[in-house]
Amino acid sequence: MSVTPTKAAWEHPPTAIGYKRLVLRRLGWVFSLGGPPLTALAFIDLIPHADTAFVLTIVLAAPLFPWVIVAYFRRRRVAAVLRAYPWREFPCRHQRRVNGSPATIAIPFREDFTAMLRVIPFPVPVEIMEGDHPYRIWFAGDPRFGGVVSPVGGHYPVRVVPHTPRREECGGEGFDRARRVGLVRGSGKGTRT
Repeated sequence: MSVTPTKAAWEHPPTAIGYKRLVLRRLGWVFSLGGPPLTALAFIDLIPHADTAFVLTIVLAAPLFPWVIVAYFRRRRVAAVLRAYPWREFPCRHQRRVNGSPATIAIPFREDFTAMLRVIPFPVPVEIMEGDHPYRIWFAGDPRFGGVVSPVGGHYPVRVVPHTPRREECGGEGFDRARRVGLVRGSGKGTRT
């Protein structure tokens, strides 16, 4: 399937379905970390040792729970980017960590500019990011500030930010749209979530 550069990425049916899966995945994260402490709290007076279970689940879930909540609410930024920018296909390189997950994705947008982008909030397995076309990727967004990437086909959209944060000059072509969808702040600094 070819991608026309005039349409927003959101108008591509597999992208909308992929975004719904993203929402369900992040909602699952919230319930998996928030559900056990709430369940233990509900039965604290009814079941022996429920107080111990409550404390253990709080200790285990507390470090990640704020990240999961932020990730759940920041999913709207992914939708805003997909509604404002078209998919464009680019060559890419996936630079891997020791455990195999992608550390960064290198996308050469121009001959003189290759963006090093990091998948947030959590790494995505390389097998998913590479899909059927390991050296091609779809990108929607502003190369200076990040955006959304997906394997070719648009079915797995995830947010990416520049690996090294930097401040760009305010204004110029595309700055207002990037600011409107939440890729950049008014100061010229790109958002990290």
